[in-house]
Amino acid sequence: MSTAAATITKNQATEASVVEDAPALTDGFQLVIDALKLNDINNLYVVPGIPISDLLRMAQAEGMRVVSFRHEQNAGNAAAIAGFMTKKPGVCMTVSAPGFLNGLTALANATTNCFPMILISGSSEREIVDLQQGDYEEMDQLAIAKPLCKAAFRILHAQDIGIGVARAIRAAVSGRPGGVYLDLPAKLFSQVMDAAEGAKSLVKVVDPTPAQYPSAEAVNRALDLLKGAKRPLVIFGKGAAYAQADDTIRAFVEKSGIPFLQMSMAKGLLPDTHPQSAGAARSLVLQDADVVMLVGARLNWLLSHGKGKTWGKPGSKKFIQIDIEPKEMDSNVEIHAPLVGDIASVMEVLLKGIEGGLTPPTDWMATVAAKREQNVAKMAPKLMSNASPMNFHGALGALRRVIKERPDAMLVNEGANTLDLARGIIDMYEPRKRLDVGTWGVMGVGMGYAVAAAVESGKPVLAVEGDSAFGFSGMEVETICRYNLPVCIVIFNNNGIYRGTDVNPTGGADPSPMVFVPDSRYDKMMEAFGGVGVHVTNPDELYRAVTEAMDSGRPTLVNAVIDPAAGTESGNIGSLNPTSSVRKMPS
Repeated sequence: MSTAAATITKNQATEASVVEDAPALTDGFQLVIDALKLNDINNLYVVPGIPISDLLRMAQAEGMRVVSFRHEQNAGNAAAIAGFMTKKPGVCMTVSAPGFLNGLTALANATTNCFPMILISGSSEREIVDLQQGDYEEMDQLAIAKPLCKAAFRILHAQDIGIGVARAIRAAVSGRPGGVYLDLPAKLFSQVMDAAEGAKSLVKVVDPTPAQYPSAEAVNRALDLLKGAKRPLVIFGKGAAYAQADDTIRAFVEKSGIPFLQMSMAKGLLPDTHPQSAGAARSLVLQDADVVMLVGARLNWLLSHGKGKTWGKPGSKKFIQIDIEPKEMDSNVEIHAPLVGDIASVMEVLLKGIEGGLTPPTDWMATVAAKREQNVAKMAPKLMSNASPMNFHGALGALRRVIKERPDAMLVNEGANTLDLARGIIDMYEPRKRLDVGTWGVMGVGMGYAVAAAVESGKPVLAVEGDSAFGFSGMEVETICRYNLPVCIVIFNNNGIYRGTDVNPTGGADPSPMVFVPDSRYDKMMEAFGGVGVHVTNPDELYRAVTEAMDSGRPTLVNAVIDPAAGTESGNIGSLNPTSSVRKMPS
């Protein structure tokens, strides 16, 4: 061997030794992924782009499920409902500025609904943003997010990623759950540090939702009210479903014998067909009950704020309320027995408190049962209709059969008439299977919810959509097809908003703002992306199409033709939609 060759070989060996001795490195990209995985967050709902594209590629390479959407609001809605279903924060990742703003609507909605969610957005560099020097997509995202979520944090240094992610997780799930914003400037991702030190900087969140029991005095006060009640009622809200205290809740209801109402996303905590269910006698029990116990339900607009004609004579009832947020008490009316604590813990102590039994007066139970049976019998012929074009009752009657035959299927529901009527018509049998618009009553959640429901549960999903509601997120049918998710979308197509019969009062060429292209074929959209499209005109066809879709698991869209005149203005909340009295006055 020549001297030169020997020198080269020696130098290569020295360089190899230096490489072997060099400390292993990590960076911001890897630390974000490691921090999430350490805390058992393995699904991400995202829209890729600057500066998070490589982060998403790396996350998928690390075994995380990265579901890429066509619009950030839909990805955010998916993350929000994932939080409701799992009690872990659903994570949405977006690009900066406009992407962040698109996700912010979902974050605010999650906070209002008490769903744990984290919106992670890339952002521009602080130095340029703070001096307003015009960076790419420059925006002070943290300041914008703060008023609309439960908490907001920014991470500037790689060594703080672990603690920053931990703070976001704890904030999202502790106390009353909600949305959290996490701001990650682009410069953070490329920061490099020693891998061993990086690993030490990660934080596993411990006991973020400790049991919180009410005082013995508070429990006794509530029990005394229940024991003295002549016409008691329990109302379950989605907070009760979120608590996953299903066995305790059922035991309390059945041991107490009290009739119950379930708000829409609480449906299925106990089957809607349970003998104590007062769902079909809602108006009667709200008016006539003398003691009402609220479990994870708020006296907001959905319950007429606990007052007015919905609730009978003023001062005719006393309220018990279970909520982890003390400020929720007395928000609209006096709460006579507040129970501040987590629902699982409170229901546990209440169950022990009625060990001797708590039987409401038999005449109250008989009155509720008689009204329920009367209303069920009155509704039955409407649900049996096989008219073509369909009305809402006939179409929902067909879907009611589908869910009865598949009680473990997920039901997503949004719209106006489509939502309002489905709440009362489609019985649910298992908890956390019905996902809908929740507290704000917003449209546009449907496709995001449907994707997350399929990803998180692994169950078939039936998404029942008004044609207007579908329009907010309809492009996500491509996402459903791309990931081959077992989602069947049924669009109640009545050619417009509320009804498809409005006309332009001027007689001009433009259509009314309330109508869509008549006789649209939404099923063709699904076929364009490789899914199954079906066009149906009567309830029998609808039942067969949905049954086949749910059995096959193939992405399917059913265009269900509804009589354009079948709807009512604003669904069941027409009183919230003011109309001009001046316009109606004679000239």
